[in-house]
Amino acid sequence: MTLGLIGWGVYSLTQLPIDAIPDVTNNQVQIVVASPNLAAQEVEKFITSPIELVLQNLPGVIELRSISRFGFSLITVVFEDEMGTYLPRQMVSQQLKIAEGEIPEGLGTPEMTPISSGLGEIYQYVLHTEKGYEDKYNAMELREMQDWIIRRQLSGIKGVVEVNSFGGYLKQYEVAVNPSQLKAMNASVAEVFHALENSNENTGGAYIEKDPNAFFIRSEGLAENKADIEKIVVKTTGGTPILIRDIATVQFGHAPRYGALSRNGEGEVVGGIVMMLKGENAAQVMDRVEERMKQVQKSLPEGVVIEPFLVRSKLVNNAINTVKNNLLEGGLIVIFILVLLLGNWRAGLIVASVIPLSMLFAVSLMRLFGVTANLMSLGAIDFGLIVDGAVIIVEAIVYRLAMRQSDEKLSQDKMDDAVIEASSKIRSSAAFGEIIILIVYLPILALAGIEGKMFAPMAQTVAFAILGALILSLTYVPMISAAFLSKKKINHEGTISDNIIRFFQRIYEPVLAFSLRFKVAVIGVTLLLFVLSIWRFATMGAEFIPTLEEGDLALHQILPPGSSLEKSVEVSTKLQDIIMDNFPEVEQVVTKIGTAEIPTDLMSIETGDIMVILKPKSEWTSATTREELVAKM
Repeated sequence: MTLGLIGWGVYSLTQLPIDAIPDVTNNQVQIVVASPNLAAQEVEKFITSPIELVLQNLPGVIELRSISRFGFSLITVVFEDEMGTYLPRQMVSQQLKIAEGEIPEGLGTPEMTPISSGLGEIYQYVLHTEKGYEDKYNAMELREMQDWIIRRQLSGIKGVVEVNSFGGYLKQYEVAVNPSQLKAMNASVAEVFHALENSNENTGGAYIEKDPNAFFIRSEGLAENKADIEKIVVKTTGGTPILIRDIATVQFGHAPRYGALSRNGEGEVVGGIVMMLKGENAAQVMDRVEERMKQVQKSLPEGVVIEPFLVRSKLVNNAINTVKNNLLEGGLIVIFILVLLLGNWRAGLIVASVIPLSMLFAVSLMRLFGVTANLMSLGAIDFGLIVDGAVIIVEAIVYRLAMRQSDEKLSQDKMDDAVIEASSKIRSSAAFGEIIILIVYLPILALAGIEGKMFAPMAQTVAFAILGALILSLTYVPMISAAFLSKKKINHEGTISDNIIRFFQRIYEPVLAFSLRFKVAVIGVTLLLFVLSIWRFATMGAEFIPTLEEGDLALHQILPPGSSLEKSVEVSTKLQDIIMDNFPEVEQVVTKIGTAEIPTDLMSIETGDIMVILKPKSEWTSATTREELVAKM
């Protein structure tokens, strides 16, 4: 059974979802509507309000909020966690069909954002040219590569729900009408519009049977280049067709921009954000994305490179390495103390073996109950608590073997009887000790909301580990003790553990005697300390979770309302130059201005997020700590 536990635990360890921190995002559905022609007031009146009205009466809704900006509406519906992920989206989808009828034609179509979460942006990258190729590819061509090469290849990866494009110029064909020529040809803008609309489509005509074959009829009318658009007939006057090229200029343009991306003071670049499906294993999805990126890079033209700047695997690896180091160091310390104080290296190793076995048991239950391995869930493991029950059992067995009268070697049957007798007398104390520790963590499981999502995994993991240790201390520990402890009489005289215990006893006995003699004084001092601790606790500062140093910095640039996108790009370039020129610790600086194509984070064009990617601390020269670096910046 122990070997079975090891096998189950190792398999579960390979399948366990891994992330940096728990995902505390509430159960929300976001609806976005793009309406490039409307100001914020019209967006609120014609789009946001009708959608909010049809969503208000949905069951399980906790909160309904919205943002209306120029060209965009973003509505967020927060549901109860118990409703799951897909039922709320189904209900919202049904209501959006009703809302579409309330929105005036041509002002926009409501769509739900991808099924992701606050931790869903797992891989952010920029697409830029290498030195010497700056003039070969412009921002529009880079955006074409992002949308038609990179995005399409990344979209098929398991666990990736969306690839969000950012920055650059979205290519469009524009027809710039010449008013004087339009008037001279006695045509109107409406006629030009309808001609473009009606003459740019393919159509089908069923099929004709001519035995023994069937011929399918299709008419190809889609414009494929500027020349095709120029040849579209607007109207016919006196038998002479008037073409688009006679009254307008066909040229390349770009869609209205609501955001931009700049890097290292070198100007605008194009970027992308890989969004993970909610509930997926971040570590596995990251591995797939990074592997696919190697293939995508090969398909790009020479001189164009993909460079990631925010990668979740960096944060995950930092968090998991922290957990690994803490668990390894903590485990070694506990094992050392056990071997030292039990005075028997076999007994110490038996107790120490409970640590990895109980952790494998915990990992198996974590996978069973869907608990992610992260800094919060694994960082709270205390090996001293885990081995309490095993220490009590083993110590009782060692004591019984040491108290034997005969020095003869025991047979296996007599060894089993001795272990059973020693374990039976102490098992209730061992079990109750573990259960009391377990009960301490149970109130954390009653937490709800964000605090529940943050701290419940910690309580669950500790509870699983302690439960595993309890089961092992009542089954595995007596069995392994009977099999591997020496069957000869154990001699404790003169060992290091005896000397250590005697030293502490010499200190403890006078203190114990004093406490028993002056009971009232001890109780009074205890109560006084308790009152002082309550007062001190009430005046202490508090924060929800400890600061997690991710290794990089996030800054903001905020310009006065009404600033143009070009001005925001100009300011971001200056800021990047200052940071890159003055701080050798900085590897690269990327600024995201405004809103991405899928506006899950709806920012105005005068606001920018500056991502400062830092080199390893071993390479820092102008500062030694993160706080000092921030202050100098």
